[in-house]
Amino acid sequence: MKLKNLPWIPFAFFAIAIGLYPLLYFLVDMRSNGLLQSKPKAILNSDIWNTAFYIHIIFGGVALLIGWTQFSARLRRRYLQIHRVVGKVYVIAVALSSIAALYIAFFATGGLICVLGFGSLAIIWLISDVKAYTTIRQGHVSLHQKWMICNYALTFAAVTLRIWLPLLSAFVFHDFIPAYRIVSWLCWVPNLVVALIIVNKRNGISSPQTP
Repeated sequence: MKLKNLPWIPFAFFAIAIGLYPLLYFLVDMRSNGLLQSKPKAILNSDIWNTAFYIHIIFGGVALLIGWTQFSARLRRRYLQIHRVVGKVYVIAVALSSIAALYIAFFATGGLICVLGFGSLAIIWLISDVKAYTTIRQGHVSLHQKWMICNYALTFAAVTLRIWLPLLSAFVFHDFIPAYRIVSWLCWVPNLVVALIIVNKRNGISSPQTP
């Protein structure tokens, strides 16, 4: 195994583990555990909110679960048709999950800071998803890849949220609400910054080849 491939091991592990996490909502009563315990009963009893919530976690889980495989050049070369099918499933999953996320963001625990944090994430997630799709449809492979890097960085917010939230709750704020307010931005803004750094490096690599 090449050393440069080692970072993919924890990356893939977390993507798969958190991608499968929504299954717990069908196996265990999560209303007394995790994020749902902070929700008012009126919201938990709302059919519209529950529909949006389950659309968000199911399709977000699918996107997280399959999206990381799209970045393997070896898999793209060997299984191009499968890459395209998985890509279409990913784009649809992100679109459904992000639209649902925008709705449930208005009911986010923690007030306006969390509404704006998670709402902004949902909007940028959807926009980058649409751009990734339209650029590949137009034949702009390089632009498509860059939008996909940014988009999956936002998809990966599901992982970073579950890393940051317990750490901040237990060791910094000793309280869920202030930690959640910070995490509503911390779970995705650094991800996007890293993605933009990667994209800029790709620009630097490709620019000498540009006529």
